This record gives sequence, structure tokens and C-alpha cells, in this order.
Amino acid sequence: MAQKSTIYKVEISVSDMDRHYYETHKLTVAKHPSETDERLMVRVLAFALNAHEQLEMTRGLSTDDEPDIWQKSLSGELELWVALGLPSEKVVRQSCGKADDVIIYSYGGRTADIWWEKIKNSTTRFDNLQVMNFSEEDTRALGNLASRAMKLQVNIQDGDVMVSVDEHIIYVTPVKWKNADY
Repeated sequence: MAQKSTIYKVEISVSDMDRHYYETHKLTVAKHPSETDERLMVRVLAFALNAHEQLEMTRGLSTDDEPDIWQKSLSGELELWVALGLPSEKVVRQSCGKADDVIIYSYGGRTADIWWEKIKNSTTRFDNLQVMNFSEEDTRALGNLASRAMKLQVNIQDGDVMVSVDEHIIYVTPVKWKNADY
């Protein structure tokens, strides 16, 4: 019998001084049986970094044709496609063709470095692609904060991120590997 997803109730209060966005989002997040706490928390952090009233978590790991997070316009066009991990060159190409903006949040330490070295030259043609990397230490620390009911405070200023859950505070500094070229 297949395992079912585990449901997480997440309340994220975002204070993004860089975008002047201040809002609280209440999310019900399904954690796929094969998903780690680390990946779940990277997904939650990616949501906070792109928080918007139309931003939504998707079915993620349970489907191949959807990103982890997306934002659609009121008329249904894909404005933002957010993917996590180390997608193949084919997936990157298809994503950039489907959405106005694509952001990949990679993580995994040395594995992510190797992936980027392999794929970066093929990404130069995509003006709508941004690639960010989280350090292995940061994502491991985030994974340790995961619980079925979470209240997170995420403060973003000058590209630096502070995530606090209860009395725990994690500082995350995403590294920009590729900028979108508009």
C-alpha cells in the first residue's frame, strides 16, 4: 500500500524589506512520502522569498509537469515558476518556455556545485531564468526546524534571510548563481 502525504500547517509571516512586502500566509503543505524535512523547509523558504497573494504550492513531487511553487495571473498565465533541487537541462528549458519568470533554488552542497558546473553554459540563453543556491549547512539547519504545525517569521533584507521558529533563529544567505536578464 502506498504511503500518503503528511500534512503540515504552516503560518509564515514575511517581512521583505527588499520588495516592501509584509504579509502573513497560512499554508497547508503536503509532504510527499519521499520528501525530506530539509526539502520541505527549502520549499517553505522559497515560498517566503517569493511571497505574493497569487503564489501557490503545487503538487510538486507527485507530478512531472508542475513546479514546486507557481504564480499565475488572474487570467491563468504562468507568471512565476519556482523549482527546487537540481533539474535537468531539459526541465530547465521547458520551464523557461512555460513561464514569464523561472527561479531555481538549488541545494545539496558539492552535488549542487557539480550540477551547476555541468548546466550553467546551457542556461545563458534564458533571460527569464534566475538560479539561487542555498548552502548545505543552511538547509540542514532549516530541516531541523520542521514540525507538523509551524509558525515562521521570515525577515529579508539586502538579500539576507533570517528565519525564526519559536526560539530558534537561522540565518540564510542565498547565493545568486544566475540573474535573470531582462
